[in-house]
Amino acid sequence: MNATNNGGSAFPVPYAAGIESPLMYPSEGMTLRDYFAVRAMQGMLAAAENYSTDDLVGYAYSVADAMIKAREAR
Repeated sequence: MNATNNGGSAFPVPYAAGIESPLMYPSEGMTLRDYFAVRAMQGMLAAAENYSTDDLVGYAYSVADAMIKAREAR
């Protein structure tokens, strides 16, 4: 079984040792794949009448996967 490359964290939060702040609790944040899919979906929602919900989600993640693949090729 091949694991989907999620591109890592889109907005990682670093651990700040010894500082009393929200940064004390590290977070992976949203994955880059999810972020790319959300951004692709924004454009598609502008013409949502042309897409079913399943089509929107599937296509958005296809775009995200292609973007991650293109980043790896650089």
